[in-house]
Amino acid sequence: MFKKVLIANRGEIALRVHRACREMGIRTVAVHSTADADAMHVRLADEAICIGPPSATDSYLNIPAIISAAEIAQADAIHPGYGFLSENARFAEIVQEHRITWIGPDPEHIRKMGDKVEAKRTAAALGLPLVPGSDGPISSTEEALEVAEKIGYPVLVKAASGGGGRGMKVIPDAASLPALVSQAKSEAKAAFGDDTVYIEKYLAEPRHIEFQIFGDGQGGAVHMGERDCSLQRRHQKVLEEAPSPALSAAERARMGEVVRQAISKLKYRGAGTIEFLWENGEFFFIEMNTRLQVEHPVTEAITGLDLVREQIRVAAGLPLSVTQDQIHFEGHAIECRINAEDPASFAPSPGRVTDFHQPGGLHVRVDSALYDGYRIPPYYDSLIAKLIVYGANRDECLMRLRRALEEFVIHGPKTTIPLHQALIEDPDFLNGDYSIKWLERWLAQKASEQAAEAAA
Repeated sequence: MFKKVLIANRGEIALRVHRACREMGIRTVAVHSTADADAMHVRLADEAICIGPPSATDSYLNIPAIISAAEIAQADAIHPGYGFLSENARFAEIVQEHRITWIGPDPEHIRKMGDKVEAKRTAAALGLPLVPGSDGPISSTEEALEVAEKIGYPVLVKAASGGGGRGMKVIPDAASLPALVSQAKSEAKAAFGDDTVYIEKYLAEPRHIEFQIFGDGQGGAVHMGERDCSLQRRHQKVLEEAPSPALSAAERARMGEVVRQAISKLKYRGAGTIEFLWENGEFFFIEMNTRLQVEHPVTEAITGLDLVREQIRVAAGLPLSVTQDQIHFEGHAIECRINAEDPASFAPSPGRVTDFHQPGGLHVRVDSALYDGYRIPPYYDSLIAKLIVYGANRDECLMRLRRALEEFVIHGPKTTIPLHQALIEDPDFLNGDYSIKWLERWLAQKASEQAAEAAA
């Protein structure tokens, strides 16, 4: 086992990795920017090394500085956390070239899954379901009609060079297809100088379902169930829960086995997440994240497994600590991401924390690096805490979450705690009836109601 691990990250995830290491009897090295000199992970680590000024480019993304720190401290391994360099294949290669163990997947797998085209190609080869559509560009109306008939209406015609919704049309039926394809091609030509379009199945109200996987790098693999991450704002997750309120045990078992077999074939090493869109009982592959996820604690809550310890074990060459038949899903867990932001405008709100009291009690977990007097720097992501609550079932979990949010005190900066409090009172959310489009609509409705009240 490793004697010393360098944590190439900051904030709550750096603290999370530090805790796992110390429980395993491993010494830790914190690297930090000048802005994080008084951060909690820096205070608690066995050693701390400053690697640059506040800018992430000059510190947490500065590969030479991190490698130098690892060599000075004589660290055996580097844990990248999430974000920053965690999915940088070149960084993983450089770490290994310096004979330091990389706590993460093989660099080739990081590179392959980081390329969207290559990722979809790999997923298809591994037997993962993709969004049905044309194999390539559509060359004629006849071909478009044929594809649409095959995959079923409604379909989506999309510009190959597109973005921002231009050159994109939802086609409800065969009668409207010729005109809408023509419009899409014209828009694409005008916007991008390229009228190439393709067709895929239109998903009206999909959910974002992701499966947590682990591999030993030798073909051994397990899945640890799914997380529902459908509550998103501008493609950023706000709240996650496990298991999904939408999936049956049979769907979970079926898709989990498909995912497990794919990871086994890939001979993947370490933690990863395979993300899908789900609608009407069907899964469609989106992407794979070759790292630990922000929302990993909800999986830990329903399985009783420590995912960071498992990462360290696998990186050290040990086998997976569990087999698939030893993984059982019990109860329900929800994570609220608490950000230092205005809960209405979402403007960042850095600054000094004047009062900090985190909720406690049975099955309440807070992952945060905050403390009284800490000054939240303005240079990094606004995530300052994760509240994870567990219950025997979803109703019990929600009751406990309501209580925990009431107890949570962060004074000084504005936070998104009021947003979560409002969210968990909404009937649609309480019923588990939401999609990836739901939160944006909900926020727009709340803003409209507030504007009407202000005008009255």
